[in-house]
Amino acid sequence: MLSRVAERLYWMGRYLERAEDTARLINVNTHLVLDLPKDTALGWEPLVFIMSAEGPFFARYPAAGETEVVRYMVGDRDNSCSILSSLHQARENLRTTRDVVPREAWEKLNDLYQYAASQGEKSIGRRARFTFLTHVIDGCQLLAGLFAGTMSRGPGYDFARIGRNLERADMTTRIIDVRSASLLAHASGELVPFETIQWVSVLKSLSGHQMYRRHVHVRVNGEDVVWFLLQDRSFPRAVYHCLNEVQVSLGKLPRHEVPRRHVARLKQQIGNAGVEDLSREGLHDLIDALQIALGRLHDRIRATYFLGDAPVARSDSMAA
Repeated sequence: MLSRVAERLYWMGRYLERAEDTARLINVNTHLVLDLPKDTALGWEPLVFIMSAEGPFFARYPAAGETEVVRYMVGDRDNSCSILSSLHQARENLRTTRDVVPREAWEKLNDLYQYAASQGEKSIGRRARFTFLTHVIDGCQLLAGLFAGTMSRGPGYDFARIGRNLERADMTTRIIDVRSASLLAHASGELVPFETIQWVSVLKSLSGHQMYRRHVHVRVNGEDVVWFLLQDRSFPRAVYHCLNEVQVSLGKLPRHEVPRRHVARLKQQIGNAGVEDLSREGLHDLIDALQIALGRLHDRIRATYFLGDAPVARSDSMAA
């Protein structure tokens, strides 16, 4: 497989995952804001920080209100992490690799992008937001199912799978980092009565509430949620599980020694972390180290398999 084709499939996987996760975040945050009293400090600003977009966002908007944040994260073409930009980048990468993927996948992704481009503005208001975001999430899930059910197991499938799981691990660490800042040991007094609601929202952001209840068997609390999302071996959006999937896919590719060793060290770092003993600052330091390591893993994959000057539609803002 040509390296430029491999890179495009890798970035397609990342951007589809980014669009889906962003839609999940906005959807869950909408419901969380409705569940909390109006005078609580928690609002829409955390979503900007989850995406590491505070610089560009506040350069354009004076405050992180609901309308501004939703518009920025749904349909802003200048925001590389918005749903519309992510679907556009995924579509551009798939458009030039249509000969190695099922035709139905291209058609579904093109339809999904056209829907987001034409209907995204309507999601700014709450009335149509749920319908729009659910359609995006369902569309991304449908595409994942198409690839899993109809694409031959070869290098192309493995690169798309690596991209999807690496982006998923990165997003999970971001959600844990930002959401836990006000919820762990030093949470502000006004939010203490609503801790359970907020930790449930963290799980729902990753569609993990039901699986948490099935496998953890205790009430929702911060320490167990952090453990579940970082170290659980079987939940598909847990960081450890995502890295294991990356490791398996890399093992099917040639010249995998260096990136696989890096994944193995990352898994060991996560597995050895005593999350129950971490303060808020300790958890933040751990997440910082994991995000830096994920960025380095991306760099090693790129150096091993991709051409640096290939004309691929991508943005490294999240990977960095």
